[in-house]
Amino acid sequence: MPRDPNKLDVYRLAYDLALAVYEATDALPRSEVFGLKPQMRRSAVSIVANIAEGAARPSALEFARFLGIALGSAVELRCLIDLTSDMKMMPRDRLQSCRDCSDRVVRTLLKLQQTVRSFDS
Repeated sequence: MPRDPNKLDVYRLAYDLALAVYEATDALPRSEVFGLKPQMRRSAVSIVANIAEGAARPSALEFARFLGIALGSAVELRCLIDLTSDMKMMPRDRLQSCRDCSDRVVRTLLKLQQTVRSFDS
């Protein structure tokens, strides 16, 4: 029976992060319409989508693998947020909420991945 991703705190955090990234990236300069904007959005959506897909997998090992993919996307997004900030493409306060949320997602993913892996041992 697939797990319900909506019952996972990390899924809700990642979902909120994706919404925040979509909203924040609207403020990027037009020159980033094919650069950072779509890349940040893809990374954010990848996090929540991989959590959902992993939750539907039958084994803990497969779920942990998808959590790892989500973690990679979360770290990628954090890098893109930092680049956007350092290049001063967006007001710092607007990025700070995305940065804080992405940090929570990374921490929560790491904890959940460790827990899920222990089920398969």
